Amino acid sequence: MAVCDVVNTSGEKVGEVELSDKLFGVEVNPGVLHEVVCMQRANRRAGTACTKTRGEVRGGGAKPWRQKGTGRARAGSRRSPIWRGGGTTFGPKPRDYSYKLPKKVRRLALRMALSARLSEGNLVVVDDFNMEVPKTREFVKVMNNFKFDDCLIVAQEENTNVKLSARNAVGYKVLPVAGLNVYDILKYSKLMLVQSTLAQLEERLMV
Repeated sequence: MAVCDVVNTSGEKVGEVELSDKLFGVEVNPGVLHEVVCMQRANRRAGTACTKTRGEVRGGGAKPWRQKGTGRARAGSRRSPIWRGGGTTFGPKPRDYSYKLPKKVRRLALRMALSARLSEGNLVVVDDFNMEVPKTREFVKVMNNFKFDDCLIVAQEENTNVKLSARNAVGYKVLPVAGLNVYDILKYSKLMLVQSTLAQLEERLMV
């Protein structure tokens, strides 16, 4: 098992904690991480882009000119795709881009992402992270203690004040254990775990 320092919000070491190799010692496979990130990004797509075909564009009921005798090309509608103001050929229509990967693959990718942050030295475990009132200035002071320009903080689900304090700070995000995902772990260069969430992580990912 890997041993990680436990620090307080001032950046001072207050203890040590053993991290399970099954969570933080997994060999990283970039292909698996790529698959899960692609799935997450696809699932976030709105899929609302929409264009009109020639049958949906207004107008174009009358034939512009007679079929023969004018010297011009044949035309049956002013809303042909080759005309200005005409319909769109093969344009986007509302659709659902989401798809699913097996649960075991998603859990494996999460363990890989956690292992990658630990091996890089970009994972910090804090003993506790609470704020009496939402205050962005105080939150930024804590991040400055660690010299973090961007960071993903995994805190207790009921820790609302920390979440509200981080909301207006650029480059930071607070998530509960249930919301932890591969995309956000890889998006932020640093990962901060509150010590009490380690047991929840094991319960979620060791099933």
